[in-house]
Amino acid sequence: MLKLISLSFLILWPFWGQLSEGPVKKDITLCHSVMPSSMADFVSDPEFINMHPSPLAFDFNGLGQEITLKAADGKNVGAYFIKSKVESNQWLFVYQEWWGLNDNIRNQSDKYFSDLGAHVNVLALDMYDGKVTANPSEAGKLMQGADQKRLETIMKVGLSYAGKDAKIASVGWCFGGGLSLKSALVNGQQSVGSVMYYGMPVNDVAQLKMLSSDVLGLFATEKWIGQEIIEKFADNMEKAGKKLTYKIFDAVHGFANPSNPKHDPEAAKTAYKMSLDYLKAKFNV
Repeated sequence: MLKLISLSFLILWPFWGQLSEGPVKKDITLCHSVMPSSMADFVSDPEFINMHPSPLAFDFNGLGQEITLKAADGKNVGAYFIKSKVESNQWLFVYQEWWGLNDNIRNQSDKYFSDLGAHVNVLALDMYDGKVTANPSEAGKLMQGADQKRLETIMKVGLSYAGKDAKIASVGWCFGGGLSLKSALVNGQQSVGSVMYYGMPVNDVAQLKMLSSDVLGLFATEKWIGQEIIEKFADNMEKAGKKLTYKIFDAVHGFANPSNPKHDPEAAKTAYKMSLDYLKAKFNV
């Protein structure tokens, strides 16, 4: 069953959004008695780990290049970068799943680049500083151990690289769905939009008020980031005066990843079209 909702929106962990059709009437049992605040809260649940089978390997020949940037603290930040074919101040930041910056994320970056007419710079930041895995348990540990300050530092490096005149949208999946929203906040007035695939919303209305762009949320029918959490998030976005567009797909968490053995091609196709239409409107391409 699919679900649309037109409200105000945003996503992410405690620091830190067009369609509607009423609530999805499905009983989805939450695995916490209180609202979780971060995706890392689920790592201790074996069922959540099992919902993330190891990604399938595939041949990849990318359009972009690996680059190394410098943070203010002098530390290196890695990224996969595809430069626009024309002079452009439009940028799409792409955020990884809990596996790290792997070839699936590079492939998705290439796809957005091509489908946006090669007129938008695409930057996939390495949020794990080179660490990548195909092991679900290890991925959980990497996500749980991610330093929040370092994550923000990496985002700021991307912002600096894009430049003060850049207009930036973001997209991410799973762990990266939350990162996409945090990115929208870090990017401030330079943010023109954010797409979040099945990531954890933030419940702090004061933080939601800081968002300068709307957000598109593409969720799954699951018990972890389930209907109750999503509707609470939508309510908080409305209180914050921010625009949310979200849809709940009758598909499992991770359905949009073609390297996921549980990949749902039809749901993924619909979700991708929604995200692409949204980004085309933001970039006027």
